[in-house]
Amino acid sequence: MSDGSVQCRTVYLDGEWLPEDQAKVSIFDRGFVFADAIYEVTAVADGKLIDFDFHMARLERSLSALGIPMSLTAGECLELHKQICVRNGIVDGLIYMQITRGAQDRNFVIADGLRPTVVLFTQFRNVLANPKWKSGISVRTVPDGRWANRHVKTVQLLYSSMAKTQAVRDGFDDALFVEDGLITETCSANFHMVQSDGTLVTRGLSDALLHGVTRASILDIAAEAGIPTEQRAFSVVEAQRATEAFITDSVGMVTPVVSIDRVPIGEGVPGPVAQHLLHLYIDQKLKSGVRVS
Repeated sequence: MSDGSVQCRTVYLDGEWLPEDQAKVSIFDRGFVFADAIYEVTAVADGKLIDFDFHMARLERSLSALGIPMSLTAGECLELHKQICVRNGIVDGLIYMQITRGAQDRNFVIADGLRPTVVLFTQFRNVLANPKWKSGISVRTVPDGRWANRHVKTVQLLYSSMAKTQAVRDGFDDALFVEDGLITETCSANFHMVQSDGTLVTRGLSDALLHGVTRASILDIAAEAGIPTEQRAFSVVEAQRATEAFITDSVGMVTPVVSIDRVPIGEGVPGPVAQHLLHLYIDQKLKSGVRVS
């Protein structure tokens, strides 16, 4: 519900709209047995889908990387996203879409002709009222132990989930992954820093990190706003010495990072560049978003 009350949601499963407690997936589904699946999360803000086309483009890239056939057209995906919002009264929230390779008896060798399993469900979230935008977040560095193909948005999220859980239990907000002394990203967001000369620096695209939809939007918005940008790898120490830092993702949009390993970044408070980019991002996306009804 748009007011945040708890209800039995209506979900989508392989062509059917079902109450969430009636949606059943085979125990032999490779998404369940092998994490053989991809997903996307699209934000809904003020009744509009944010960056929908970009999410669907990445979904298709992820499916192609794993060799999973796409059983729905772009138009059908859009209609499903609209319908699930209407059926659940979502004006502000998230839409989770997952596509698995399908079900077969457990075997490392993938069978031919599997039918992909398609699932959509919603979560209420007031994405335009994130308290972390004002307070910022603290992160703790951890070794990046994820698989090598991080540009593919798969459901293999156990390492990220465990890293973030432990970080939160230890008093941080998130874990910041580091590989070969260089920052890759956080558990579910791309990392950015602002140098003393005002340059926005973020790591360049590669297999080492997710090709973030919000990351791409922010770089475009920064360029339009006259903010110099640079894409390169950088160390934890360099990030700690930056004037400010922030992360970008579809849920948190632009969230300031105020400390790394308890070391304050800049003044230890959300910086002006992050706040400016957040406002520009929200303004642009509310104008360009696709209405759900």
